Amino acid sequence: MISPYRGRLAPSPTGLLHLGHARTFWTAYQRAQQANGVLVMRNENLDPQRSKTEYTTAMFEDLRWLGIWWQEGPDVGGPYIPYVQSRRREFYLEAWRKLVQTGFVYPCRCSRKDLARSAQAPHDEDDEPIYPGTCRPRHAASGEIAVPESPARLNWRFRVPDGEEIAFADGHLGQKSYLAGLDFGDFLIWRRDDVPAYQLAVVVDDAAMRITEVVRGADLLRSAARQLLVYSALGLEPPAWYHCPLMLDATGQRLAKRHDALSLRALREQGRTQEDVVAMLR
Repeated sequence: MISPYRGRLAPSPTGLLHLGHARTFWTAYQRAQQANGVLVMRNENLDPQRSKTEYTTAMFEDLRWLGIWWQEGPDVGGPYIPYVQSRRREFYLEAWRKLVQTGFVYPCRCSRKDLARSAQAPHDEDDEPIYPGTCRPRHAASGEIAVPESPARLNWRFRVPDGEEIAFADGHLGQKSYLAGLDFGDFLIWRRDDVPAYQLAVVVDDAAMRITEVVRGADLLRSAARQLLVYSALGLEPPAWYHCPLMLDATGQRLAKRHDALSLRALREQGRTQEDVVAMLR
């Protein structure tokens, strides 16, 4: 009997997967198996500059080699196709239009050097600085307003409810809470290069694919608070959260895709077995 549990793997094909990714994805796989549930693979290839076909091929091959199997995904299909973010634009546009209509977002003309990174998961909790409110309207829009047909080459930001506490229970780290406007500010939901930002895309996709638990790295704890606001604004039911501890290198730095020597592909080429790598994740 298949349980209602639905987990997911959501790698971005912007580099080779390393041991930190492996630990998170292995945890997601184990939790789905323990719950006798379904595991979904989603290719989060929104970043048009950094997403590469060779990395997509590698992440599928390396995760299969590690012994991780999913029941839905780009390679096996499923009831919530497509499982590739670059092919889900209409879903994101529909959500954006609703947020504009209800006054939760506003256009922003401010330039940010690191704007391109907002299409993927932030690299750490403080990756998006608190926005100073330069373009923030004095009052939120309400009622019937004209919704533009497209994001019109502007940044769009979600207006956070300043002073509101966003609290949630994490399955691994316990009770967490963040204060909107203090711990994080108005955040991007659509980029000026016409790409939906991570905070919008992941909410839309997890809701559409009926994900019941999101397993990911602890660097995304603050993003859970942001995403809970988006879930609420769109009238969607949020999932449960389970944030895994991060893996560090010999210097104490968090593993990143630049650590090629610790990539699953490099470890495979060194002759490490699947059992060797799984043992490293414990």
